[in-house]
Amino acid sequence: MGKHEQGPGGAEDQRFSEEENEKTLTTRQGHPVRTNQNLRTVGNRGPATLENYDYIEKISHFDRERVPERVVHARGTGAHGYFETYGKVGDEPVEKYTRAKVFSGAGKQTPVLVRFSTVTHSAGSPETLRDPRGFAVKFYTEDGNWDLVGNNLKVFFIRDAMKFPDLIHAFKPDPVTNIQDSERIFDFISQTPEAMHMVTFLFSPWGIPANYRQMQGSGVNTYRWVNEEGKAVLVKYHWEPLKQGIKNLTQEEANEIQGENFNHATQDLYEAIESGDYPEWELCVQIMDDHEHPELDFDPLDDTKIWPEDQFPFLKVGKMVLNKNPDNHFNEIEQAAFGTGVLVDGLDFSDDKMLQGRTFSYSDTQRYRVGANYQQLPVNAPKKHVATNYEGGNMSYFTDRPKDANPHVNYEPSTLNGLEEATPKTKPHQPYAEGKLKKEPIDRENNFKQAGERYRLLKDWERDDLIMNLVTSLKPCQSHIQKKMISFFSQCDEDYGKRVAEGLGMNAGNMNEEMASEITPTKGKLPKQGGSPIGSAGAADAVEKAQEKGHEADPY
Repeated sequence: MGKHEQGPGGAEDQRFSEEENEKTLTTRQGHPVRTNQNLRTVGNRGPATLENYDYIEKISHFDRERVPERVVHARGTGAHGYFETYGKVGDEPVEKYTRAKVFSGAGKQTPVLVRFSTVTHSAGSPETLRDPRGFAVKFYTEDGNWDLVGNNLKVFFIRDAMKFPDLIHAFKPDPVTNIQDSERIFDFISQTPEAMHMVTFLFSPWGIPANYRQMQGSGVNTYRWVNEEGKAVLVKYHWEPLKQGIKNLTQEEANEIQGENFNHATQDLYEAIESGDYPEWELCVQIMDDHEHPELDFDPLDDTKIWPEDQFPFLKVGKMVLNKNPDNHFNEIEQAAFGTGVLVDGLDFSDDKMLQGRTFSYSDTQRYRVGANYQQLPVNAPKKHVATNYEGGNMSYFTDRPKDANPHVNYEPSTLNGLEEATPKTKPHQPYAEGKLKKEPIDRENNFKQAGERYRLLKDWERDDLIMNLVTSLKPCQSHIQKKMISFFSQCDEDYGKRVAEGLGMNAGNMNEEMASEITPTKGKLPKQGGSPIGSAGAADAVEKAQEKGHEADPY
């Protein structure tokens, strides 16, 4: 064989059998498919025979064409683009704070892939649901991949990774009824006071972005930047929309849109890029000296808190443009795999408990979902040299070792021409840690202050929507849950608690007056048991309405 005739084939391969051309349909074995309309049968009525190889390959692949969907962030879409660095952080050279090459050299562009998503529900769920939105960016840098995995909102519900499965279970559908249940959600939240900041965002219009283009993004957790001397600072990341701006929806507006198009945000992103209206975000960072900051009334590593902009201003570091839709959604978006542990030199972890828990969980779930070799897929592979001693695993289709290395050596160290360690050229950051191993909460919890500040910063119409959504979701809950939540809201802001209490027919100062079953629902009925999907003012009515409005039909 000549050199041009070697190697695996593919859709662009020009080696044809006699009856083939570029458009000829084949099996995965390279056999031309001569009949793609009919099974091989005894006579034209059947039965079918077992040796239907073309059919068996086709149907068995079809049976397997879905990988397990993500436990969270299952519903999503995305696009390709580039990140262009300004070479500065604010007005200072970026090298003062980080040696990460992705930020150095003004005007340098780095390819990126972005996946947007909703968090709670399944892959086919509506994009109008009240839910945080995922905002994950994969940078294909010259030093390897960097994943900045975050949400549209700048805070989270919990500050300790131990509680993450419980949080998600509470927001997921009931394991018996398979229905999202607001009583289960607020049962958990009523025992989780640190969630009040996030709840205030989520139940306001900020909980339903108008689409993916017109929302902010945030790394949520605290990271470190490390410079050439090995010195570190704490950093938070923020994506701010540029020309497209920010837009959110009220619950009523989202309900109307959902009735017309449950894919509206995916369609919006795709059509904008196809028409050349490329969305843009500016990447900003907040920087803080790397210590505990006892002068603050919160812990800077607490992901339920925002760093005040007046003390820690947003500093611009670059711009991201999305300018190419995927050629195949499954290959490039569904199989895209992100992880908070995917950092390049000059970027580092902080001691943030949630970040450290996420760092194991994210990559672990990708190995389960896509396979041990998920990083070999083109969308996940770095755009640079890769050489490992990894072996085997599901769907391993090449070995990460160069031709001039000894193929018999898949270990290190070795004297037999195997792979070798890189020579360190930078000073490592070596943070000092000392203390007793404990299972305890942090000292400066301050669970209600920033939630109250957020409530007061909302516009009047945003506060109105927030109160309506909370009241609607709390009405089906048992009274002890309602009372606990009103207590939390009141500790955030007196007016906040008062308005929710009034909406529930209670008195914020004396909450022993009524049981939940006696409270007038937003619409005609309360659910017979438990709660309703959050954001629904008439879930029980809808069940009866479907029965009442349904048109009778005769059997056929």
